[in-house]
Amino acid sequence: MDRKFPKSERLHSRKSIKELFDKSSSFFLYPFKVVFFVRESVGTDQVLISVSKRKLRKATDRNWVKRRIREAYRHHKHLMKGNPDRHKHIGIIYVSSDLIPYDIVQKKIETILRKLSKL
Repeated sequence: MDRKFPKSERLHSRKSIKELFDKSSSFFLYPFKVVFFVRESVGTDQVLISVSKRKLRKATDRNWVKRRIREAYRHHKHLMKGNPDRHKHIGIIYVSSDLIPYDIVQKKIETILRKLSKL
């Protein structure tokens, strides 16, 4: 099982990010808002992780939360394996102003990925 999180799986292109927020669907699972867009092409699923500066003022806190989200995604991304002709652009946005423990983040990310795998 591949448990890496290479740059090819990160959503970093401005054009792709704009397309994600313009054409996406979304759902909310506290403390995350998830926006996603399904593309009919060959490629890999790409993920954008965002933590609001308005909610968590300290950069160390934002980085702490992003590390935990990335780690949970990395451990559970195998749940997303589906149709190789369709890949998803996913935005995971942390909306809480509190620091949530890793075990809760992990359970929520797992739930999110199971829900996205059904699409």
